[in-house]
Amino acid sequence: MTTQTPSHATAEGTRRYVARFAATAAAGHFREPVGCGTPSEGAPLLSSMGIGTYLGEADDATDKAYTAAVIAAVEGGINVADTAINYRYQRSERSIGAALRELAARGFARDEIVVCTKGGFLTTDGEMPGDGDAHAYLEREYLNSGILEAKDVAAGCHAMSPAFLADQLERSRKNLGVDCVDIYYLHNPETQLDEVPREDFNRRLRAAFAFLESACGAGKIRFYGAATWNGFRQAPGAKDLLSLAAMETLAREVGGSAHHFRFVQLPFNLAMTEALTRANQEIHGPPVMMIEAAEALGISLMASASLLQGKMSRGLPKFIAEALGLRNDAERALQFVRSSPGIKTALVGMSKVEHVRANLRLVSEPLASAEQFSRLFDRGGKR
Repeated sequence: MTTQTPSHATAEGTRRYVARFAATAAAGHFREPVGCGTPSEGAPLLSSMGIGTYLGEADDATDKAYTAAVIAAVEGGINVADTAINYRYQRSERSIGAALRELAARGFARDEIVVCTKGGFLTTDGEMPGDGDAHAYLEREYLNSGILEAKDVAAGCHAMSPAFLADQLERSRKNLGVDCVDIYYLHNPETQLDEVPREDFNRRLRAAFAFLESACGAGKIRFYGAATWNGFRQAPGAKDLLSLAAMETLAREVGGSAHHFRFVQLPFNLAMTEALTRANQEIHGPPVMMIEAAEALGISLMASASLLQGKMSRGLPKFIAEALGLRNDAERALQFVRSSPGIKTALVGMSKVEHVRANLRLVSEPLASAEQFSRLFDRGGKR
């Protein structure tokens, strides 16, 4: 009897992937997320860097470049690919789908690769039409079809109602060419707090989590989470500050103790260190930092904007080079993020193979030590 490859990343598959790099990957490059596996099975392993697919033109050349970059990343020791349905108007998902097909032909099984996408922002398909055409498309696709009601849309661009998420998930699965998405994020849910009172926001979030738990039960999603921008970085009392404990409680209410809300994505880099330096999360007692809250609640943190769209790749203060060493500022910036306690994967946009090859040099580099971090913060000061 032939054993069929699982339709999602697994502990066994990712360990097979890790074995490919036994001679080249430094200790700590691959790590296990929390709360994502049974004691007997274990959790799928994540590379310390992941490839992001946010920026770029909506054209065939960029599609092909991203596909080639994802292939190079997986072949070089990066097994986390991150996207969203609205990135480049669904084209980034399709670029990853094309890469997965080619990788399968080259011997990389589906269960070795962690595929992540997001839903929440309304998007057109394939290109950005003129304003009138975009409005007509969204009205036809979502409002007239009954997928969305006008009251579900916040800020003119965001929704997280169950019917909308169900539609978006099906489109993402088709774009990616996968049966199951490994990590599915609600995309910037804090967008809703600009217009929706906190009580209504919590009701919407609970309904979204209930749908996502059902999608996990149906084998369409393995785990889910929240990909945020401001939500977990704000000062205590901010209107759009998100509470990780409150979100975990909602997940527990709809999914029980074995709920699948296990990941949060947030910006973290040398200029945006709030997850490590700002105490804005309440669990029990005084506020704690996001990294501490996530560890206490069994949730893994994924860092977005690790290079802040290239701003951290040049012109860093001299003391950072003195503390971290390495060859250039881009490597130092990535080294800081992937070595920070509590961060599982440092996501970085890589639209070209040469970007991938440059970043792959860190696969063989040991993580920064506690002593290096101490020197870094002694010189730079906590932000």
